[in-house]
Parts: sequence; C-alpha cells; structure tokens
Amino acid sequence: MHTLPLIFATVGTDVHPFHRMTRWIDTWLAEGGANRAHCFMQTGTSQQPRLADHNPYLGYREMEEKVRSAAAVVCHGGPGTIMLCVSMGKRPIVIPRSAERGEHVDNHQCAFSRRVAADGAILLAETEEQFRSHVEQVLQGGVVLPRSVNGFDPAQAAARFEELVEGLFRGAVTREPAATRVPGGHET
Repeated sequence: MHTLPLIFATVGTDVHPFHRMTRWIDTWLAEGGANRAHCFMQTGTSQQPRLADHNPYLGYREMEEKVRSAAAVVCHGGPGTIMLCVSMGKRPIVIPRSAERGEHVDNHQCAFSRRVAADGAILLAETEEQFRSHVEQVLQGGVVLPRSVNGFDPAQAAARFEELVEGLFRGAVTREPAATRVPGGHET
C-alpha cells in the first residue's frame, strides 16, 4: 500500500506510441517527484516507465477508480479521458499528442486541448516545464476544478466537451459566449 498521493497518468488507447509522456513522468520522478508522489501509468503502446507502476490497458471501472483516487491526473488530449476526469470533479493535466512527433495522425488533440484550456477545465502542458509546474501546483493543493467553467458546472462542461468534439469533426469549432448556450445547443 502506498502512502504517498497518487498521480495517475494515461495515454489512452490510440495505437500510436506516446513516449514523450513516459519520459516526462520518469524524469520528474527521478528528479525528486518519487519522494512526493506514487505514479501509476496506463501505457498503451508507449514505452514502459522505469519508475512508475504501469499497465498497458485498464478496464473502464479500473480507470474510473484510478481517476477517483488520484491527487493528480495526467492524460493525453483525448476528449473521452478529459470528459471522464471533469465529470468526476478532476482538473486533469493534459499533454496533447502531436502529429509532428508521430504521436497521432493529426493535431486534433492540440486544437481541442487549447480550446478546453481556454474555458479553465484543464491544465494544458505543451512543454515539459508546464507539465512539471502543473504537477507541483496540484500536489501543493493550489489547483482545483472551478465550481463552474464559463458559467457551467462540471457536468454541463462535460456535455459541452461533447459538442466541441462534434464541432472538431465537422471542422467548425466556434467559441460562443457560455452564458448564451446550454448543452444541446439551446439558447438561454
């Protein structure tokens, strides 16, 4: 049984490896993070971490339990993972996958993550320095999920995420004032 707070990291289930996340976590743990937190990582096809417990894939219930019990969640920019975190009251540290690095087929995770970060629902980490800063802030208790995200509570924000994902696939994500929209697209 671990007595340190848990950092749960997940790369999702995409077939592309996400070695960058594994390296960032291993480096942080090696440079003192392991003295402040225990890390469990869902690795998919990515390299296995040297310093964190890991498993390639988790069932949905196990994934929920890891998110629920984590002091910090670090994840890829997958909408499903982000929605799960927010619906459980967590504000994840999101490292979006990059097509230029061979981590995905396109940069939809970058676009989606930037949009969701603008609403304050996630902590965006596009650099290793941002990742480290966010992890430290979360472990010190300085970062919590806002009670509302641009006027929405977390459940409403999760529904809005679904709308954003649909917009990405249509190629037409627009930013509308949150006060004039409710999930499902109805005007208030």
